[in-house]
Amino acid sequence: MVNRVVIAAPASGHGKTTVATGLLAAFARRGVPVAPFKVGPDYIDPGYHALAAGRPGRNLDPVLVGEDQIGPLFAHGSAGAELAIVEGVMGLYDGRTGAGETGSTAQVAELLQAPVILVVDAAAQGRSVAALVHGFRSFGTVRLTGVILNRVGSARHEQILRDACEEVGTPVLGALRRADAVAAPSRHLGLVPAAERRAEALASVDALATLIAGAVDLDAVAAVARSAPPLTAAPWTPRAEQPVTEGPVVALAGGPAFSFAYAETAELLTGAGATVVAVDPLHDEALPAGTRALVVGGGFPEVYASELSANEPLRRSVAALAASGAPITAECAGLLWLCRTLDGAPMCGVLDAEAVMTPTLTLGYRDAVALTDSPLAAAGTRVTGHEFHRTAVHPRSGLLLSPAGGAAWAWRGDDPEGFVSGSVHASYLHLHWAGQRGLAERLVRAAAAVG
Repeated sequence: MVNRVVIAAPASGHGKTTVATGLLAAFARRGVPVAPFKVGPDYIDPGYHALAAGRPGRNLDPVLVGEDQIGPLFAHGSAGAELAIVEGVMGLYDGRTGAGETGSTAQVAELLQAPVILVVDAAAQGRSVAALVHGFRSFGTVRLTGVILNRVGSARHEQILRDACEEVGTPVLGALRRADAVAAPSRHLGLVPAAERRAEALASVDALATLIAGAVDLDAVAAVARSAPPLTAAPWTPRAEQPVTEGPVVALAGGPAFSFAYAETAELLTGAGATVVAVDPLHDEALPAGTRALVVGGGFPEVYASELSANEPLRRSVAALAASGAPITAECAGLLWLCRTLDGAPMCGVLDAEAVMTPTLTLGYRDAVALTDSPLAAAGTRVTGHEFHRTAVHPRSGLLLSPAGGAAWAWRGDDPEGFVSGSVHASYLHLHWAGQRGLAERLVRAAAAVG
């Protein structure tokens, strides 16, 4: 039994991340063990959640892992916590395009049987806020238990809003003033990740704890969370049924340039029998001793292209690993790093391709099928992943490199994408391995087979 509450909003930009992160930090400051979660495929918000809670921020995405895994993943991620705070995605009822409620905050709240608190940007609203709150409460089947008002102009404005919410029987649990905002810098894909500004991010989180503690009734929020019924779900486990016994070293890229990773990825690799060792491509000049596989997630290598290029010893080390036949898997930012160049700066040169920044945002879920056998997936494997980038790779896939070249994935409405070359699998597609636990097991078995 974990007390739990979902922090939602009518739309993006109302202040969910401010409130959720501040609540985590404020309760942690009180000594309450808190577990942070984020609905959807977001990598950045969980980084701030982790700083606030002192434990990994985790994602709950029914599209990527299947709705049957939401309860088990929640139970796994909240083990040892007294309170779980789940930040929603977009608007409360916004899910995967064309799929109704699937992937929405509302769906996750229902799967967790969790009460919902609505964060409302009230800067330009008066009594009409009652109609908005009433509409969200009556539209679906979630249990909307209260409202936190954001960007309130004055004491008089706050009273008007509170009276309006009272008219429709929805209590106001807190009110943040317009001047109370704690700013976090952003750029082309959203907020700057906490891993890139750790000292400043810690200071921001500390300021949020003070802000929320003074503006929100924490006892009322805790009472809402306690109203959640018992959740019957066996905790998800990352341990494979038959882990390898050799304990091959799998290097996992991280640091400021590659901060996009689900917490479960390392856990699954370890559970499959690997010895997981972190490597920071900005600072480490060699792969960990004994490396027999490399996993590179997403992030912002385009921001650090010159520094990554300057680390020539590590670039040579990665190229040598690929030439040795050891498995390498990379997604999105990792794909860019493996290319010959990124915006003209030399990269690892594992793939005969060029990567460049573009003005176009590519975003959305993809139902994909593997086209080529690789250490990550057998041909024919079906997955659901997510794309999120403002870059392009030329050529788009390994099919265009040579007659023997291989593409990683295909999905409806676009040409084959990504590269499979020898033991290398690289693609723009972000995958949540908890939804396809066989990926980690296959990769670790391939690593164990490397001589």
